[in-house]
Amino acid sequence: MTTDPAVVAALAHVTTATLTTVLLKRGLRNVYMRGTRPLVPGQPRIVGPAFTLRFVPAREDLATPASWGNPISTRAAIEAMPAGCVAVVDAMGTTDAGIFGDILCARMVRRGVAALVTDGVVRDLAGVRGTGLPVWCQGAAAPPSVAGLTFVGWNEPVGCGGVAVFPGDTVVVDDDGAVLIPAALVADVTAEAVEQERLEGWIMGEVARGAELPGLYPPNAENRARYEKTR
Repeated sequence: MTTDPAVVAALAHVTTATLTTVLLKRGLRNVYMRGTRPLVPGQPRIVGPAFTLRFVPAREDLATPASWGNPISTRAAIEAMPAGCVAVVDAMGTTDAGIFGDILCARMVRRGVAALVTDGVVRDLAGVRGTGLPVWCQGAAAPPSVAGLTFVGWNEPVGCGGVAVFPGDTVVVDDDGAVLIPAALVADVTAEAVEQERLEGWIMGEVARGAELPGLYPPNAENRARYEKTR
């Protein structure tokens, strides 16, 4: 499970805002994972393949501290995470039970995981921040995951923040949140997004020189021709 290094390098300079626009032009509206906010403001933009994990509602006979030692557990899932992946966790938007704490996040750092993205929350907030693992989530809560959730599997399709995420899809995260690029579209979307960033950079330059927005953003034929001469 890897993302082409050239794609990673290119998308490192593309905002999630631009990506949602490019994907919208292709008919994909539901690509922004709701509730995914940077745990620490100013975290770097990160690009990587999705490694998925899934929780379901807690069931009292299954969601116990003893379950942490089961073969199907968050601990076992972390040991399967490849370096460079973005762990995407379907926590069903639960905000009163932290899916991971500092020890699990520290192990993810040691395994080379690029980031953690979830529509839920973490726990041991100070410790999680101290691990240096970039996290996008809805915040923190003291209770453990088993107080509200049952872990059921990894590396399978999940729904995170209302978005269908499949293992190997490309995930991009920045200050605006987390956006998914379907694996089959990543090469074309990347090329289009890089071009869109270049165009918008030119438009910003025109705005700085006092240009009016109508006919500039989006560019009409005349302004498009002017832009093309700068390529």
